[in-house]
Amino acid sequence: MATYLPTLKQLQYLVALQDHGHFGRAAESCFVTQSTLSAGLRELETLIGVTLVERTRRVVRFTPLGERIAEKARRVLREADELGDMARAAGRPLSGEMRMSVIPTIAPFMLPRILPRLRRDYPDLKLFLREEPSGPACEGLHHGRADCVLLALPFACGEVDSEVLFEDRLFVAGAPDEMGDATLAMPAGEIDETRLLLLEDGHCLKDHALSACARPELRAEATMLGTSLHTIVQMIDNGLGLTMLPEMALKAGILDHTGLIARPLDASSPSRKIALVWRRGSPREKDFQLLATALADAA
Repeated sequence: MATYLPTLKQLQYLVALQDHGHFGRAAESCFVTQSTLSAGLRELETLIGVTLVERTRRVVRFTPLGERIAEKARRVLREADELGDMARAAGRPLSGEMRMSVIPTIAPFMLPRILPRLRRDYPDLKLFLREEPSGPACEGLHHGRADCVLLALPFACGEVDSEVLFEDRLFVAGAPDEMGDATLAMPAGEIDETRLLLLEDGHCLKDHALSACARPELRAEATMLGTSLHTIVQMIDNGLGLTMLPEMALKAGILDHTGLIARPLDASSPSRKIALVWRRGSPREKDFQLLATALADAA
């Protein structure tokens, strides 16, 4: 008796539809037409004898069983990807394709310094970069959209292995008239919570800054902005308050052409740890360890 199994392509279509919630966008992400994707999913449903997706004119709704099968499909696709990873890992180190997510409070300050050296030292490595906040980056890692993440710790990223690259100290930045002596570190207790501007939820730098200060009232009083560090610096330069910046941003010149100064934060844990993280048990672990060493050296 013949046994018919779902194809990897059908599973890819199912996962893409769950990710995008729209047949057109899912098809575009798979580089096929919408009719091809829809036909592939109907073949999958016929093959396993259950309805996975309820189709209406306005919404795409997965059945409870469809949700569970889609999550299982993610694991199957990830295992299939790792077959190729195992073969590459047995060949030349740091070669072939690698997808790395980088959080926004690292990417613009660190990548311009490290990428030229990586290209020079590992010309066979084809690195695909994606900038996204910590939560989506870790979710993408476990769903197989990324192979590794350049992240700031501590952050709960699930079942991962990691290699810390270096410590990145936090600084308080503001106008000279409210910053005091620029040659001294600023005690956390001297920060005016009513003047503090930070990135909104989803950016781990906010949590690192608030945790370092160990002042619960800062979380209640600080203004959270859904924007970039560069935008916050411009607001601070126009007299709207003060903020906290990582040392890598200062070294990259984020305060250049402003009238602002920065003082090291005086606190019990005044820094964050920059680390490379990857899925626990990945067959490319040696590659990731080698990449972590290369990143640390370049940085």
